Amino acid sequence: MQISVSSTLTVYHDGQFWVGLAEHVEDGRYGVVRIVFGAEPSDEEIQKFVTSKWEKLSFFGGEPAEASKPAKNPKRRAREAAKTLKRPAMSTKAQQALAAQREALKQESAHARSQRRTEEADARYEQRKLKRKQKHRGH
Repeated sequence: MQISVSSTLTVYHDGQFWVGLAEHVEDGRYGVVRIVFGAEPSDEEIQKFVTSKWEKLSFFGGEPAEASKPAKNPKRRAREAAKTLKRPAMSTKAQQALAAQREALKQESAHARSQRRTEEADARYEQRKLKRKQKHRGH
């Protein structure tokens, strides 16, 4: 059994910050993570990031996506590499994966916010109930 693993880190300037786009294909699953560096990272900083923090990145949020099959022919691999270099820094597949990740985070925070809101409303209701009870007793 052979497992195919491919990782790519693309660093680009998005107009405001230097951003790293880490794409990872493992056994047919495609994952992407966006890392904001802020100031322009040096080669040493990028190497340090890859060696120390790469394994902590969460590439796969949920469902697996399709991956391209590796080419057998070396000439085809060279053509695909040249084609990849001509493409823009952010692939549409990466954009879709990041959008799905953002949507999942948005839903989680909305759920947490509504949960917190109901707990606060319950606490206010209990406070009002206690106050009415104390007034009724004449305190």
